[in-house]
Amino acid sequence: MSTSAPLRVLTRRSALSIRSKAPRSACNASYSSRSLAATPRRRCNPAVASSIASLATRSFSTTRPRRLASADDSFDPKTIERESDEVDVCIVGGGPAGLSAAIRLKQLANENGNEDFRVLLLEKAGEIGAHILSGAVINPVAVKELFPDWLDEANENRFDNATPATSDTFRFLTQNRAVPLPPPPQMNNHGNYIVSLNQFTKWLGERAEEVGVEVYPGFAASEVLYKPDGSVLGVATNDLGIGRNGKPKENFERGMEFHARVTFFAEGCHGSLTKQVVKKFDLRRDSQHQTYGLGLKEVWEVQPEKFRKGEVVHSMGYPLPLDTYGGGWLYHFGDNLVSIGLVVALDYKNPWMSPYGEFQKMKQHPLYRSVLEGGKCISYGARALSEGGFQSIPKVAFPGGALIGDSAGFVNVPQVKGTHNAMRTGMLAAEAAWNALAEGSEESVFLYHYEDSLRNSSVWKELKEVRNMRPSFQTPLGAVGGVMYSGLEAFIFKGRVPWTLKHRHTDYGATKPADSCPKIEYPKPDGKITFDILTSVSRTGTNHEEDEPIHLQVKDWDTHTQETWPEYKGLENRFCPAGVYEYVEDDSKPLGVRFQINAQNCIHCKTCDIKAPHQDINWAVPQGGEGPKYYMT
Repeated sequence: MSTSAPLRVLTRRSALSIRSKAPRSACNASYSSRSLAATPRRRCNPAVASSIASLATRSFSTTRPRRLASADDSFDPKTIERESDEVDVCIVGGGPAGLSAAIRLKQLANENGNEDFRVLLLEKAGEIGAHILSGAVINPVAVKELFPDWLDEANENRFDNATPATSDTFRFLTQNRAVPLPPPPQMNNHGNYIVSLNQFTKWLGERAEEVGVEVYPGFAASEVLYKPDGSVLGVATNDLGIGRNGKPKENFERGMEFHARVTFFAEGCHGSLTKQVVKKFDLRRDSQHQTYGLGLKEVWEVQPEKFRKGEVVHSMGYPLPLDTYGGGWLYHFGDNLVSIGLVVALDYKNPWMSPYGEFQKMKQHPLYRSVLEGGKCISYGARALSEGGFQSIPKVAFPGGALIGDSAGFVNVPQVKGTHNAMRTGMLAAEAAWNALAEGSEESVFLYHYEDSLRNSSVWKELKEVRNMRPSFQTPLGAVGGVMYSGLEAFIFKGRVPWTLKHRHTDYGATKPADSCPKIEYPKPDGKITFDILTSVSRTGTNHEEDEPIHLQVKDWDTHTQETWPEYKGLENRFCPAGVYEYVEDDSKPLGVRFQINAQNCIHCKTCDIKAPHQDINWAVPQGGEGPKYYMT
């Protein structure tokens, strides 16, 4: 297997244009596991640099074109060796956590005169930020530490799209009324900013490239690589040009391996590779299982007279039933834009519930409809988020790497925030990795300092303080008891109690049989305030090649139908916010229905992997560059 392959042999799609400078991976250098000061300096091959810089898009190919075997032959793509590249740190995921870690590493390297320290970031989206979705009101504490002048008018690279939060409103909704409630201290947004996290992440990506991070969107890491001693060696990207039948097509390209001294997994909530390393290293041995919510969001352009710049509105209650945790939001930001959304906890019991339907119903409430009427919906998206909090934080370090950001789950649910914690953990891991690599050991790296610094950080303190709020809604007192207890925690206890409540069930295990629950019928969309699901999916810009293996992996569709349909009557069709799953009438099948997966609709929310009652749907990465192309989310 060749090593340190110049990236001129790579051919992968990417919507980002190549910078005028050549990527560091186009430079001739060998990988060194010596101390940072001893890392050899690399010389760029001018011919390689020139050829890469001239490309309009990043095009990567790890194998030479070849005539493939005929359909009758048993050609195995895995018999072709993958090219590999070796770097100091490889980061899987280009969200706020991954980018913050990458930036901090390069800042430390540059400060110490080691510009040749290689940090490489792989992102499955075709553009940095294209898969990012959040409310979002962000606490700026982490970005201020990374870039103190991030909003400074004198900084030509400042972030231009931050709207200061000016007011907080909290309402309990009945079907037609909005009852004012005092916002809990955790929801005080003074000093915070309303942003499109999609835009913010794109801005972080530009800053990362400026400090020398090798940023490669359109690269879907699909496999964790291990050393003989069991420690993480790096990751491999998936093969391209495989047909739906699993056979290589004429455009087949073998994936590429990226070997690193340290590998960070920053995939966000319920990452496909994160699941594997958590299981392999038993990282949950001292913590509880993770719990999740599904966030659904739209961005609207509203009439100027209805726009109140900086206003932050949160609600609970209607349309969700009392036994379902969740709430809505409305943020006024930018120029006449509002972010509106609903988070539904995925431990809901009634399989007839549709989070998408509940979101559309919420928009008809007078509190929200009064703002949206006369406006225009310009964007839609959905994404699972971690809700387990303090009790569900796994071990974050393992031999050869670490989990950062929402891969480990650092969302502060009562605050309705997680970006600052994601960024902070990325920075803590970066500092731990820099110090560990500086020791110059030839052994596999274990980031003990990251575990220690996390426990002494503001992230740990913040999550411990609110640890009992979310699980209080799973006690025998139900939602009413949860609201009352959370009020005591917010205003009086503030986490200073000797007990820690437990999560009583997994999200998929909470689902009841359909026959034991009331059926829910949702109103027909009006096409003005509410929309059918396919109209909304069209606003995500999602795209997947049809002739490729289905990335939503169900081992046996007929077995899945036999086990799931009789008890849950099409739960998958209702929990998916993108119309991916359906049961089609088919008299040739024993149950009269056929399970169908419309994978091209997938917007990468991960809900299916979380909520499927028998845990028989595995979400895996599709080809790099595919999926949603979110705008203003």
